[in-house]
Amino acid sequence: MKNLCAVVMVLCSCLIGVSRIHAADAVVKDGSKVAFDYTMSVDGQVLDSSEGKKPLEYTHGEGKLIPGLSKNLAGMKVGEEKSFLVKPEDAYGQPNPQAYQEVPRASLPAEIKPEVGMFLEANDKEGRAFPVRVSEVKDNTVVMDFNHPLSGKTLAFKVKVTSIK
Repeated sequence: MKNLCAVVMVLCSCLIGVSRIHAADAVVKDGSKVAFDYTMSVDGQVLDSSEGKKPLEYTHGEGKLIPGLSKNLAGMKVGEEKSFLVKPEDAYGQPNPQAYQEVPRASLPAEIKPEVGMFLEANDKEGRAFPVRVSEVKDNTVVMDFNHPLSGKTLAFKVKVTSIK
């Protein structure tokens, strides 16, 4: 019985060692549940960061991240850090000239005095809010830019993978 306990203990310690090796060897790949810290900048200005917050969590390969970010995270290991640029084509695309729409000023809430560059909130068909930028203010209408605010921008990322499951 004493020998059987010793064998079981050796097997358990081997299995624990194997699971640690696999966890250390884990890389970001499709199906991985990944958490990472990040800072995103445009033209040297930080626009978003997880600093002081929980790491961003996602499942790799589900398409929830912009393609350029997902592509650069692929193959990374826990603890690995990386800095990279994501071109507009792999982020929010180039601005679409047809995404400008002229709307009557009367359709805006009365308390809003539109100014060029101002961001307002619009809702899609499902009721989700998204930002729109005032591009031009005319006497009776306002030209709204429905492009994503980061369209046409190259994004600079600094990331660190904190966990992979």
